[in-house]
Amino acid sequence: MKFTVARDVLAEAVSWTARALPVRPATPILAGVRISARDEELVLSSFDYEVSANSRIPASVEEPGEVLVSGRLLADISKSFPNRPVTVELDGQKVDLTCGSSHFSLAVMPLDEYPQLPSQPEITGTIDAHALAQAVQQVSVAASRDDTLPLLTAVRMEVSGDRMTLLATDRYRLAMREIMWEPADSSVEDAALVKARILHDVAKSMTAGSSVDIGLSKETQPGAASLIGFTAGGRRTTSTLMEGDYPPVRRLFPESTTIQAIVDRQVLLEAVKRVSLVAERKTSVRLSFSQGQLSLEAGQGDNAQASETLQAHVHGEDITTAFNPQFLIDGLSVMDTQYVRFGFTHPTKPAVLTGQKEVAEGEVTHFKYLIMPIRFGA
Repeated sequence: MKFTVARDVLAEAVSWTARALPVRPATPILAGVRISARDEELVLSSFDYEVSANSRIPASVEEPGEVLVSGRLLADISKSFPNRPVTVELDGQKVDLTCGSSHFSLAVMPLDEYPQLPSQPEITGTIDAHALAQAVQQVSVAASRDDTLPLLTAVRMEVSGDRMTLLATDRYRLAMREIMWEPADSSVEDAALVKARILHDVAKSMTAGSSVDIGLSKETQPGAASLIGFTAGGRRTTSTLMEGDYPPVRRLFPESTTIQAIVDRQVLLEAVKRVSLVAERKTSVRLSFSQGQLSLEAGQGDNAQASETLQAHVHGEDITTAFNPQFLIDGLSVMDTQYVRFGFTHPTKPAVLTGQKEVAEGEVTHFKYLIMPIRFGA
C-alpha cells in the first residue's frame, strides 16, 4: 500500500474518524483506525461496537491496500506535520509516514481481528445540517448525565411526516425542539433513542455540508440490532439505538399558563450568571416577577448575598419562584431570540420558557424548555 494525500485533508479526516474512539477500549484493536486505499480514494473507518465512523477523501494511490493503525496517534501525527503532501507506505509490519523532512513509523495492528462495520441504514429523510446542529444543542442540555438512569441520557427523536421532534429530560427539566425535514416517505412515523453525547457530537461535526441524510434501521445488522445513521458529504457515521420505554414527557407541558413574563434574554442571562456567584451548591436563584420588573436574589442568612432588578413585561398576577441557576443558564444560553417568555401556572409548578423576537409579538414555540422550581431555602 502506498499513497500521497494533502496534509490538511488527511488531518481533518483522521481527527473526525478517530473522534469517537474509546478512551479505554475493551480490546486494544478498537483503538485503531482502518485505512483503505484504492481508486484514488482513501476510506478511513473506526468502530467500537456502538459508534462507527467512515470518512472518504481523495488521494493519489500508487499501490492499493488496507491497514490498521492507532487512531489517536495517527491523528496527532497528522496535525503536527508541516503543510506539505503526506506520503504513506506500508513496509512489512510498519507504516511509514513522510511529510517533507518529517518521518514517522507506526506499528501495524492485526486487521483480521478488527470487527466488521455495520451497514449504513437506508435513508429515511434529509435535514438542514445547521438546523439539526442547533436543535440537538438546544435539547441535549436537558439530557441526564447520570448513567444509573441510562434512558434519560438519551435524546428521543420522533419523526412524523415532515416534522421531527427532539426531546430530552433529566427529571428536573425538559427540552423539546420541533424542526422540519424532508422524509423519503411522507407517511413515515417512527421514534428512536440516541445517546445525547453521541448525537451532539455527530450533529456538531456534520455542519460542513448543507444537509444531513438520516437513516433508521430496526433490522438486525452486524454489530447492532437497531441503528441510526448520518451521512453528510464524504462522512458517514452510525450509532446503536437505546431500547426501552421513554417516559411520556410531552404531557408535562401545560396546555395554557395564567401568568406570562417577557424579559430580554441576554440581559437576564448575564444577571443570573452574576447573582449565582453567591449561590452555594444546590441552592437557588429566586425570581420575583411584579408589574414592570423582575427581581433576582441569591444567597441567604450570614452568607454572601446578591440581588439585581431588571425590566420585565408581566401579564397576570405577581409571582415569586426559584430555580437551579445552572439549569436556568443552560436554557437561556441555547435560545436564539432576543426575548424569553416565562409561562407560569403556580409558583410550585414547572415554568415553561419559550423564545420571543419582539415584546409585542407572539412567542416562538418550536423550542420549549420546562424547568422545575425548587424551595427557596433548598
